[in-house]
Amino acid sequence: MTFEHVLVVGAGQMGGGIAQVVAGSGRRVSLLDPFPGAVERGLGTMRRSLERLAEKGGADPDETLGRVTPTDQLVAADLMIEAISEDAAAKEEVFRRADLVLPPAAVLASNTSSIPITTLAATTKRPDKVIGMHFFNPVPMLKLVEVIRAVQTSDETAAAIVALARDLGKEPAEANDFPGFVSNRILMPFINEAAYALMEGVAEPDAIDTIAKLGFAHPMGPLALADLIGLDTCVAIMEVLHRGLGNPKYAPCPLLRQYVQAGRLGRKSGRGFYDYPS
Repeated sequence: MTFEHVLVVGAGQMGGGIAQVVAGSGRRVSLLDPFPGAVERGLGTMRRSLERLAEKGGADPDETLGRVTPTDQLVAADLMIEAISEDAAAKEEVFRRADLVLPPAAVLASNTSSIPITTLAATTKRPDKVIGMHFFNPVPMLKLVEVIRAVQTSDETAAAIVALARDLGKEPAEANDFPGFVSNRILMPFINEAAYALMEGVAEPDAIDTIAKLGFAHPMGPLALADLIGLDTCVAIMEVLHRGLGNPKYAPCPLLRQYVQAGRLGRKSGRGFYDYPS
C-alpha cells in the first residue's frame, strides 16, 4: 500500500494540516468539508503555513498546493483520513458513506483523539482496513502520529499506516483501542486538574502555566494548550474517557463546562482561559 491518492475529510485546523503534510510528501490530496467556505479557509491557512516554511528553505507553496484538489463529495482514493469534529455519530456516518464510495482495498483512517476505532470499524464492511491515525497540532510541526488499532484492524493495515507516517516525516507510536488511547488518557487529566486549580483559586492562569513550563519543561502550559486544542474538544474527550472508563476522575471540571457554555472555546473563539485579540 503506497497511498498515492488521499482523501482528507475535514478542512479545519487538523484536516488542513494533514492535507498539507500529505501533499508535501508528493501525494495527491482531495480535500472535503461540507461547511461553506471551510475548504477555502483551510487552503488559505495552508498557504500561510507553507510560505513560512518556504522562508526557512521549505518547498514551493504553489507546488504543494497544486497537489490539493477541493471536492464537494467523497471520492475514490487509496486512503481516507477523517478529521471532523469529535462527534461519534457524525464520524460513523462518514465511515458508512466512505465504505460505499472508496475502492474495497482502500484504508479508512480517523484522526479522532477519543472516539473508539472499533466502533467506527464496525460501521463498515472492511473493518480490517479501519485504523486510527491521530496527528497532533500543529500537524506540520509536531512529529508524533498515534496509530490506533481497532480490535478488527489487520496487521497489514497497521504496518501500512506506520510506514506512511514515517514517509510523511512523522514518528508513529502504536496503541490499542481504549478510551483516550495513550495521549489523551494522560493529557486530559492534566488539563482538567489545571482547570480545578484555577477554579479553586490556587493560582492564576499565567502562574499555573508558568509552573508547568518551567517546572516540567513543557513547551506550553496546560491552560494555554487547552485553548489551542479547543475547550469544547477537551470536554468532549473527557466525556468519552468518563463514559468509557467509568472513573469520576475523568469528569470535566465544572469551570471547563461553564466556559464552553459561555462560548469561551479558546483560540478559535478569541477567548478561553486567555484572550486572543483578532
